[in-house]
Amino acid sequence: MNIQKIREQFDRIQTSPSFLEGDREACRQLKELADRYREDERSGVRALVQRAQKQLDALEKERGRMWEMKSYERMYEAEGLVCGIDEAGRGPLAGPVVAGAVILPKKELLYLNDSKQLSAKKREELYGVILREAVAVGVGYASPERIDEINILQATYEAMREALAQLSAEPAVLLNDAVTIPGVSIRQVPIIRGDAKSASIAAASIVAKVTRDRLMEKYDAVFPQYGFAAHKGYGAAAHIEALKKYGPCPIHRRSFIGHFL
Repeated sequence: MNIQKIREQFDRIQTSPSFLEGDREACRQLKELADRYREDERSGVRALVQRAQKQLDALEKERGRMWEMKSYERMYEAEGLVCGIDEAGRGPLAGPVVAGAVILPKKELLYLNDSKQLSAKKREELYGVILREAVAVGVGYASPERIDEINILQATYEAMREALAQLSAEPAVLLNDAVTIPGVSIRQVPIIRGDAKSASIAAASIVAKVTRDRLMEKYDAVFPQYGFAAHKGYGAAAHIEALKKYGPCPIHRRSFIGHFL
């Protein structure tokens, strides 16, 4: 078979959504294809096989990482459903704080990580996978006005409680990124740097981050002078300059911006 036809066979698998998400059947198909041509002496075919093997090795490494990322979920699964919770937007000068709560399936999901460690493109991809595959997803918000009224920590707790209330299934254990949420009767397990150690918390961080980023992009269309689509309300130099020039808009947190005005 000519090299172009062989390349098409590899590409068909390697560019498929199932392979890109780490589906085991797609990986098996790629391994069989690589094995079929492993003894081929043509340099172009050898390059295709080497590339495929490198991808398969990377996927095995990723499976090992995700096995570790689900250690807390395995630790508590005998008690019932395990839910991860995290927030996005505690630090910005504008916009809400958003909390995500996610109950993951037992099914293997790859590439989950602290949302800050992922590219915007990868967060968007994983957001779709999480919404499709999760047992339940909840999202909660606290407005800039509420943040000013009760402070950012208490507003974050409110958003987290709302996210839990939005879940369609009742968790038995809550894995938190370092905090203990007051007013919640579910057993809580605070984990320092939990979004990098727990798959469920990582998933919650991705849901919260993507939800908030999309919201700030919509606000950018309403208040284009501040550049919210670029910095998402954080204290970038361009944001502070616009704040000084135009003054605050309705989504600015008054309790955060006093020393800039």
